[in-house]
Amino acid sequence: MAEKSWRKTLWEIAVIVFASALFGILWNRPLLSDAWRSAPAVQAAPTAQQAEAVPMPIGVAQVKELHDSGQAVLVDARSAASYIKEHIAGALSLPLEEATRQQAPQLKGVAKDAVIIAYCNGFSCHDSMQLGKLLIKAGYGSVYVFEGGLPEWRDAGYPTSGGKQ
Repeated sequence: MAEKSWRKTLWEIAVIVFASALFGILWNRPLLSDAWRSAPAVQAAPTAQQAEAVPMPIGVAQVKELHDSGQAVLVDARSAASYIKEHIAGALSLPLEEATRQQAPQLKGVAKDAVIIAYCNGFSCHDSMQLGKLLIKAGYGSVYVFEGGLPEWRDAGYPTSGGKQ
Protein backbone atom coordinates (compact mmCIF):
# COMPACT_ATOMS: atom_id res chain seq x y z
CA MET A 1 0.00 0.00 0.00
CA ALA A 2 2.84 2.43 0.85
CA GLU A 3 4.46 1.70 -2.50
CA LYS A 4 1.22 2.53 -4.34
CA SER A 5 0.84 5.93 -2.62
CA TRP A 6 4.51 6.68 -3.34
CA ARG A 7 4.00 5.94 -7.06
CA LYS A 8 0.79 7.97 -7.09
CA THR A 9 2.56 10.95 -5.51
CA LEU A 10 5.43 10.68 -8.00
CA TRP A 11 2.90 10.52 -10.88
CA GLU A 12 1.09 13.64 -9.60
CA ILE A 13 4.38 15.53 -9.35
CA ALA A 14 5.28 14.54 -12.93
CA VAL A 15 1.89 15.71 -14.23
CA ILE A 16 2.19 19.06 -12.43
CA VAL A 17 5.74 19.63 -13.75
CA PHE A 18 4.70 18.70 -17.31
CA ALA A 19 1.60 20.94 -17.19
CA SER A 20 3.66 23.86 -15.81
CA ALA A 21 6.33 23.46 -18.50
CA LEU A 22 3.71 23.26 -21.26
CA PHE A 23 1.92 26.36 -19.95
CA GLY A 24 5.23 28.26 -19.72
CA ILE A 25 6.20 27.34 -23.28
CA LEU A 26 2.81 28.34 -24.67
CA TRP A 27 2.75 31.61 -22.71
CA ASN A 28 6.26 32.59 -23.87
CA ARG A 29 5.93 31.20 -27.40
CA PRO A 30 6.72 34.51 -29.23
CA LEU A 31 9.80 35.14 -27.11
CA LEU A 32 11.02 31.57 -27.46
CA SER A 33 10.48 31.50 -31.24
CA ASP A 34 12.53 34.69 -31.61
CA ALA A 35 15.29 33.20 -29.47
CA TRP A 36 15.22 29.99 -31.50
CA ARG A 37 15.67 32.00 -34.72
CA SER A 38 18.39 34.16 -33.06
CA ALA A 39 16.30 37.28 -33.62
CA PRO A 40 17.22 40.27 -31.42
CA ALA A 41 14.88 40.98 -28.55
CA VAL A 42 12.67 44.03 -29.08
CA GLN A 43 12.48 46.27 -26.05
CA ALA A 44 9.65 48.63 -25.33
CA ALA A 45 10.41 52.32 -25.78
CA PRO A 46 11.29 53.97 -22.47
CA THR A 47 8.60 56.07 -20.85
CA ALA A 48 9.21 59.76 -20.22
CA GLN A 49 10.05 59.03 -16.60
CA GLN A 50 12.54 56.29 -17.52
CA ALA A 51 14.18 58.50 -20.16
CA GLU A 52 14.81 61.31 -17.67
CA ALA A 53 18.52 61.99 -17.43
CA VAL A 54 19.88 61.72 -13.90
CA PRO A 55 23.15 63.32 -12.78
CA MET A 56 25.82 60.92 -11.57
CA PRO A 57 26.91 61.00 -7.93
CA ILE A 58 30.47 62.04 -7.14
CA GLY A 59 32.50 61.66 -3.95
CA VAL A 60 34.24 64.26 -1.83
CA ALA A 61 37.74 63.31 -3.05
CA GLN A 62 36.76 63.78 -6.70
CA VAL A 63 34.96 67.04 -5.91
CA LYS A 64 38.04 68.37 -4.12
CA GLU A 65 40.32 67.39 -7.00
CA LEU A 66 38.07 68.99 -9.65
CA HIS A 67 37.54 72.07 -7.44
CA ASP A 68 41.25 72.61 -6.83
CA SER A 69 42.20 72.14 -10.49
CA GLY A 70 39.45 74.50 -11.67
CA GLN A 71 37.95 71.80 -13.88
CA ALA A 72 34.46 72.01 -12.35
CA VAL A 73 31.91 74.60 -11.31
CA LEU A 74 30.31 73.92 -7.93
CA VAL A 75 26.68 75.01 -7.61
CA ASP A 76 24.92 75.36 -4.27
CA ALA A 77 21.26 74.27 -4.52
CA ARG A 78 20.36 75.55 -1.04
CA SER A 79 18.49 78.75 -0.30
CA ALA A 80 20.20 82.11 -0.81
CA ALA A 81 20.20 82.68 2.97
CA SER A 82 21.99 79.35 3.57
CA TYR A 83 24.50 80.20 0.84
CA ILE A 84 25.28 83.56 2.44
CA LYS A 85 25.68 81.91 5.83
CA GLU A 86 28.19 79.33 4.55
CA HIS A 87 29.06 77.63 1.27
CA ILE A 88 31.92 75.79 -0.40
CA ALA A 89 34.57 78.35 -1.30
CA GLY A 90 34.17 79.38 -4.94
CA ALA A 91 30.72 77.84 -5.40
CA LEU A 92 27.92 79.61 -7.26
CA SER A 93 24.44 79.95 -5.79
CA LEU A 94 21.41 78.66 -7.70
CA PRO A 95 18.68 77.82 -5.18
CA LEU A 96 16.39 75.01 -6.31
CA GLU A 97 13.27 77.11 -5.73
CA GLU A 98 14.69 79.79 -8.06
CA ALA A 99 15.73 77.26 -10.70
CA THR A 100 12.27 75.65 -10.78
CA ARG A 101 10.69 79.04 -11.53
CA GLN A 102 12.88 79.46 -14.61
CA GLN A 103 12.02 77.83 -17.95
CA ALA A 104 15.61 76.64 -18.33
CA PRO A 105 17.95 77.51 -15.45
CA GLN A 106 21.10 79.30 -16.56
CA LEU A 107 24.43 79.70 -14.79
CA LYS A 108 25.88 83.10 -15.72
CA GLY A 109 29.29 82.80 -17.32
CA VAL A 110 29.25 78.99 -17.36
CA ALA A 111 29.53 77.16 -20.68
CA LYS A 112 27.08 74.35 -21.46
CA ASP A 113 29.98 71.88 -21.76
CA ALA A 114 31.47 72.74 -18.34
CA VAL A 115 31.60 70.12 -15.59
CA ILE A 116 29.01 71.10 -13.00
CA ILE A 117 28.75 69.68 -9.49
CA ALA A 118 25.55 70.46 -7.59
CA TYR A 119 25.41 70.11 -3.81
CA CYS A 120 23.14 70.90 -0.88
CA ASN A 121 22.86 69.91 2.80
CA GLY A 122 24.09 66.33 2.58
CA PHE A 123 22.62 62.88 2.07
CA SER A 124 19.19 63.73 3.48
CA CYS A 125 18.82 66.68 1.09
CA HIS A 126 17.63 65.97 -2.44
CA ASP A 127 17.70 69.54 -3.77
CA SER A 128 21.03 68.97 -5.53
CA MET A 129 19.64 65.97 -7.42
CA GLN A 130 16.59 67.96 -8.52
CA LEU A 131 18.78 70.91 -9.55
CA GLY A 132 21.08 68.55 -11.44
CA LYS A 133 18.12 67.17 -13.41
CA LEU A 134 16.98 70.71 -14.25
CA LEU A 135 20.46 71.68 -15.42
CA ILE A 136 20.67 68.61 -17.66
CA LYS A 137 17.28 69.51 -19.16
CA ALA A 138 18.60 73.05 -19.70
CA GLY A 139 21.40 71.65 -21.86
CA TYR A 140 24.35 71.32 -19.50
CA GLY A 141 26.15 68.13 -20.50
CA SER A 142 28.36 67.09 -17.58
CA VAL A 143 26.34 67.40 -14.38
CA TYR A 144 27.23 65.57 -11.17
CA VAL A 145 25.76 65.55 -7.68
CA PHE A 146 27.88 65.75 -4.55
CA GLU A 147 25.55 63.87 -2.23
CA GLY A 148 27.60 64.52 0.90
CA GLY A 149 27.19 68.23 0.28
CA LEU A 150 28.40 71.01 2.52
CA PRO A 151 28.47 68.88 5.72
CA GLU A 152 30.84 66.29 4.22
CA TRP A 153 33.00 69.02 2.67
CA ARG A 154 33.21 70.88 6.01
CA ASP A 155 33.89 67.64 7.95
CA ALA A 156 36.81 66.90 5.61
CA GLY A 157 38.33 70.25 6.60
CA TYR A 158 38.02 71.81 3.15
CA PRO A 159 37.57 75.58 2.72
CA THR A 160 34.19 77.28 3.04
CA SER A 161 33.16 80.89 2.67
CA GLY A 162 30.50 83.06 4.24
CA GLY A 163 29.66 83.95 7.79
CA LYS A 164 30.31 81.27 10.39
CA GLN A 165 27.77 80.33 13.03
